[in-house]
Amino acid sequence: MAEPLKTFFDARLVERLGTTLHRAQPSFPLDTFLREARLGLDGHELIGRARHISQAMHRALPRDYAKAVEVVVRSLGPLRETDRVGGMEVFFYLPHTMFVSEHGLEHFEESMRAQHALTQRFTAEFSIRPFLERHPEKTLKRLREWTKDESVHVRRLVSEGTRPRLPWASRLRAFQQDPRPVLELLELLKDDVDLYVRRSVANNLNDIGKDHPDVLVKVAKAWLKDASPEREWLVRHALRSAVKRGEPAALEVLGAGKPTGIEARSTELPRRAKLGGAVDVRFVVANRSKRTQSLVVDLAVHFFKARGEAPKPKVFKVRALTLSPGQEETLGKRVSLAQLTTRRHYPGPHRFEARVNGVDLPLGEVEVVE
Repeated sequence: MAEPLKTFFDARLVERLGTTLHRAQPSFPLDTFLREARLGLDGHELIGRARHISQAMHRALPRDYAKAVEVVVRSLGPLRETDRVGGMEVFFYLPHTMFVSEHGLEHFEESMRAQHALTQRFTAEFSIRPFLERHPEKTLKRLREWTKDESVHVRRLVSEGTRPRLPWASRLRAFQQDPRPVLELLELLKDDVDLYVRRSVANNLNDIGKDHPDVLVKVAKAWLKDASPEREWLVRHALRSAVKRGEPAALEVLGAGKPTGIEARSTELPRRAKLGGAVDVRFVVANRSKRTQSLVVDLAVHFFKARGEAPKPKVFKVRALTLSPGQEETLGKRVSLAQLTTRRHYPGPHRFEARVNGVDLPLGEVEVVE
């Protein structure tokens, strides 16, 4: 089995990190740092280990934050060239970002310079959030400047760091209530030359739509006017969760209105399936009306839960298609029943439905057994 992710932060990494700081400042107390950072490290999980190391850094670095963060920045390695985080190696800098976010809030300029440098090696999307909460106006002003930065990583930080519902991060409640400051930034980035940034813009807009579906639809309609193919993709990606939820206004933006005369029937759906395996589903969607219809087709699966409660279905994207009168199309999807850390499966009846433009059409039921 693969080693747990937490073991990335081990004694060897501590020594490598300490050595970079010692090279940046020869007076850095390397032996003391190594002893304190290693002591009790194994008792923590991934984030806890990074914070444990960050706290040891804080004790070993100069008491003056401006001098301390200058050492941190001087210790950084080369810029990241790829347009994605990619693998665990870049997590080497997670303790550095924690140091900035936990000790630099009252040192705005020094911390902004540090995050500008760190996001080009790892990401500052988590460490920028406390500054948005403590210094919203100053931080937003700086982020507006960074929308024009030559680094794709810095521009992406603008959109990713302001996501109201960024995964693995605390929510930005102020932006959940009023997303207008974020939308002003996204407006400046919606046609960015790099897909890495545009995808982040779409994810941010998708977040906003979970709290303000009307705002999402309004922005999507505006952005689709005279849109390039790249911006059209961005809008579709931003609407994906609303489409999965079957929100009529979002579907209408994509030209998929309420379906009429649409039928769905399964052509392949097993009666039984085993935990840990998979279910292969094939079904036909037919247009029995007298008009051509644009359809967004998804597969909704009601996974049986441990206590038998009725949860919200898990929705899997299938495809968008256009059906003429009398036309039908066969579609398919494989649904995994493997046990995951993010989704546990239990024996019992699992209901399958075709979700067509937000309308659920029954396909059948599968009994999942151990």
